[in-house]
Amino acid sequence: MIMFQHTHPILPKMAALSEHWADFFSQLFAPSEFTSALLERSFRQTSGWIEAGIVIALTAAMWWLSEWLLKRCTWKTPAYLGLLKHIGKRILWPVLMWISAIIALSAWNFTGFSSVWLRLLLLAANWMIAIRITLAVFHAALPAKPWSDRLERTLSAVLWVFFLLWISGIDDIIINWMKSLTFSVGSSKLSLWSISTGTLWIGIILIFAMWLARFLQNRLMANTRLDLSLRIMLSNIVRVVLVVLSVLIALPLVGIDLTVLSVFGGALGVGIGFGLQKVASNYISGFLILGDRSIRPGDRLTVNNFTGYVTKITSRFVVLRSPAGPEALIPNETFITDMVINESYTAKALQQNLNIQVSYDSDIARAMEIMIEAASRQERIDTGENPPKAYLIGFGSDGIDLRLGFWVKDPENGFLGLFSAILLEIWQRFNEEGISFPFPQREVRILNEAPILPDQAKLSAAAKQAAADTRSHEPMAEEGGQDAV
Repeated sequence: MIMFQHTHPILPKMAALSEHWADFFSQLFAPSEFTSALLERSFRQTSGWIEAGIVIALTAAMWWLSEWLLKRCTWKTPAYLGLLKHIGKRILWPVLMWISAIIALSAWNFTGFSSVWLRLLLLAANWMIAIRITLAVFHAALPAKPWSDRLERTLSAVLWVFFLLWISGIDDIIINWMKSLTFSVGSSKLSLWSISTGTLWIGIILIFAMWLARFLQNRLMANTRLDLSLRIMLSNIVRVVLVVLSVLIALPLVGIDLTVLSVFGGALGVGIGFGLQKVASNYISGFLILGDRSIRPGDRLTVNNFTGYVTKITSRFVVLRSPAGPEALIPNETFITDMVINESYTAKALQQNLNIQVSYDSDIARAMEIMIEAASRQERIDTGENPPKAYLIGFGSDGIDLRLGFWVKDPENGFLGLFSAILLEIWQRFNEEGISFPFPQREVRILNEAPILPDQAKLSAAAKQAAADTRSHEPMAEEGGQDAV
């Protein structure tokens, strides 16, 4: 049996084309002689100016297209995919630039001119994608603080400086110099370059661990089936475990032996035993109060004559906010060693009283009914298991003392506005029912064994007036005599 092998004429062309595209993609990330090409070729040739204009036009067009897509497209994603949505929005513009740069570069190669600006645009788009993904994860890992935004902008500037050093070729000189600076730590030999790369890797792994910890914390806090204190405790444990694991994983990656940490571990133990004793005690106390659920966010506490609501529980202190606004940072150790009054340990509602006085000629039974009705009309007052009640507590010098007792369902919203609404309602109802409020009254009596008659009183007043007039004329007479002499 004779077999004929026939080679289709298109196969060599396809092989050559595949080699061409392989070379093309292999040079996408090569920064060779960019600086010299920009200086010697682009600005001396008309094609260089045309290519630069194309790059500027592509950059502006892709920016406009990305903004248009972001305005027209509404992405509805679950909450746990918020980071991916944020990354997608951030990298849309550089991805469009990258695609347009590849298309334009492939078309430009058919003209026969060397490409410089388009390759630079491609490299810049690649670098921008990497930077924006890094900063998005960095932003998600850090808490929402003003300093985190400044740190994010600083990191972005540093990464772009690295990009400029890379395309200019100066990075090789700096790297060789950093590798030449070496020193020994125990049995490990380190250089400035290894320390820098190790710090970078540790930072990357820490950022990833912090982002993962924050993601898990959000998932735990959203689980309403668990107690709030338990959720906070588990979140703190997850964060600490992930940070420790990230450090233990990052150090061997950069060539640092973990036995080196034994020296620092001993020093850290001595420091905790002496200088950091209170810090360690507060840290452990934080886990204890979260574990036994004695203090929870939203509880009303009184600590050292300061009353407030728990707004935050950290690993070192508890934040108490008073109804007036001031906040107190109470160390966690205080809740273990000192007496703490928790007014909402078993129930959130708090009992409050209002004292009211009515006149003796008022209808006391009706007044007490009006007080109960005025309190029951307020939505914040419990009218179910603990309805408002009125009591007669005493007979004062000016009127009858009554007391209105009630339970407030949401004490964290304050009491002043509630008291004002109840008293205003009682005032209006008392006026309608003819119930009067007493005011201080005093009856003055002058007691004397020999009462003074009206005529005697007039004679006594005239005598006192004459005596006063006589005393007032005596100095004037003396002055007149001296003038005569």
